[in-house]
Amino acid sequence: MKTIAVIGGGPAGLMAAEVLSARGLAVHLYDAMPSVGRKFLLAGRGGLNLTHSEPFEHFASRFGERRAQVEPLLHAFGPEALREWVHGLGIQTFVGSSGRVFPTDMKAAPLLRAWLHRLREAGVHFHMRHRWLGWSEAGAAPSALRFATPTGELEVTPEATVLALGGASWSRLGSDGAWVPWLVARGVEVAPLAPANCGFDIGWTPYFAERFAGRPFKSVAVFCGDAQGRRFARKGEFVATATGIEGSLVYAASGLLRDEIASQGSATLWLDLLPDRTPEQVRAAVLHPRGARSVASHLKSRLGLEGIKTAVLHEVLTRDEMHVPEKLAETIKALPLRLVAPRPIDEAISSAGGVRFEALDAHLMSTALPGLFCAGEMLDWEAPTGGYLLTASVASGVVAARGVLRHLGLSLPES
Repeated sequence: MKTIAVIGGGPAGLMAAEVLSARGLAVHLYDAMPSVGRKFLLAGRGGLNLTHSEPFEHFASRFGERRAQVEPLLHAFGPEALREWVHGLGIQTFVGSSGRVFPTDMKAAPLLRAWLHRLREAGVHFHMRHRWLGWSEAGAAPSALRFATPTGELEVTPEATVLALGGASWSRLGSDGAWVPWLVARGVEVAPLAPANCGFDIGWTPYFAERFAGRPFKSVAVFCGDAQGRRFARKGEFVATATGIEGSLVYAASGLLRDEIASQGSATLWLDLLPDRTPEQVRAAVLHPRGARSVASHLKSRLGLEGIKTAVLHEVLTRDEMHVPEKLAETIKALPLRLVAPRPIDEAISSAGGVRFEALDAHLMSTALPGLFCAGEMLDWEAPTGGYLLTASVASGVVAARGVLRHLGLSLPES
């Protein structure tokens, strides 16, 4: 029986193990942590977002510059296939008001338990606390794998290997990017890892940071752009932090903002504090005579602006500018937030960069190291939150596993 090594126990690795074990191969899954699926479980704490129900064309567009490479993976195993697969584990799903798809109980643990039961029944061998150390220097072939284990170093030589090691976010859960130099040394091209779906530093005044860290900006809109012509504009909400901003609306624009900071040194995110009011309406309200009332009282009375929204105006306007109605009205509709740095990659929800698709064939096999396949977040792609990350990771696990079968000259499972 041919032996396959899968390194990494996240969704991509687990799915690769499932496809391979279903074909009767001896699959050994190695993970550095005491148990698998740790990031998967943590991501599901607030409700496990499995995928999204939007039309396929819209779904595929969420992968931006890497759409051409990710779309074939989604054709192999896309949002509908993922949902049907979840149902096959005995977990029912529903579509939320946003179009996102969740398990009916919103939890990740029951799904993971059912999945692991199926894998063990299929004969997958799990090796926990086995940290991959690269390849044996003494080995003649790059397939001689080294692991640090609780009982000492171990070497194994499988017929093929699937790497599903994740990126470099949330390293405490196992994805630390330690694999990068080992692949680069073997001639595999890797794009630098960078934070994705991340927050940013601004540098609030001490007063704002102390009073408003953790407070949300609700019912706002943001817009930004870059020299390459990319544009982003969306309504929603985000949160102020002690050093800057984070949250769903910020994460959605994070790739553009991160790249702009890298090329220009900073990026400007424009904030519309009252997206449901026109500039003319805001201007008229600000220009309305305020009598003896303070500017803050006037803004609260005429526009409903108070709390963090009023405070952020003071962050970007001088005392004198707050008393210039035209300037104040203009800033309410387009308040510039200067972002100076993304938060560290270990704090990010996911990471960008990784093994370039140009270094892989259509089946995700390394062209430099035949028999080595890569899947999941360690590939050079990124996507917003909303089920896109999980769907593409699982799809890449399917494609990599099918690539292993082709490489070994075995027939593919029926679709």
